[in-house]
Amino acid sequence: MRNKSADPADGVERRGRTDRRVRADAQRNIDTLLQTAMAVFATSGVDAPVREIAEKAGVGVGTIYRHFPQRSDLIAAVFRREIDACADAASVLAAEHEPGEALARWIQRYVDFVAAKRGLAKALHSGDPAFDTLPAYFRQRLEPALRALLKSAVSADEVRTDITAEELLGAVASLCMHSYEQGAKHARRMVSLLVDGLRYGASSPSKSKKAVRRKT
Repeated sequence: MRNKSADPADGVERRGRTDRRVRADAQRNIDTLLQTAMAVFATSGVDAPVREIAEKAGVGVGTIYRHFPQRSDLIAAVFRREIDACADAASVLAAEHEPGEALARWIQRYVDFVAAKRGLAKALHSGDPAFDTLPAYFRQRLEPALRALLKSAVSADEVRTDITAEELLGAVASLCMHSYEQGAKHARRMVSLLVDGLRYGASSPSKSKKAVRRKT
């Protein structure tokens, strides 16, 4: 009888599973590092000492430099992570809420993203070539995410039809830019009013049914 433990193919399979587990662990460590870096940048600025980030992430300074040789590499990776998190939230919200509510919640999630971007603004606007690809990455990830939510909300007659995802992203960002001077709470309120404006002129099925019942 053949000994399975001696089967070379079985050994390769085990090593494959181990390699995947190691890669998954490594990715989680990087995610933790980037999350910690974002938190440090938010409180101490983008010039915060790398040692502070390393200590709070529970890693050595060398680990950070191994993955991100330049500070700009780390900042760019942090920003990409924020973009990805915001984009990925769209499908989660769409699965959990009605189209109009999913859209409204995602827009508020985007407000959080804009706040995070403000904390990185000094670096992102420095002219460093490491950040050159970020605007395209922003559009590539966030515009389709919002476009899908907006399309669903329009199809459900929950928002008006005469606005594009690109216009909405710009409108929210511009509104936040001025509102944040009066605090995050004020920015959220202003954006909520913008969302109410999206609903103006839309005739949801539920409203139409109520109108019919009143007439009868």
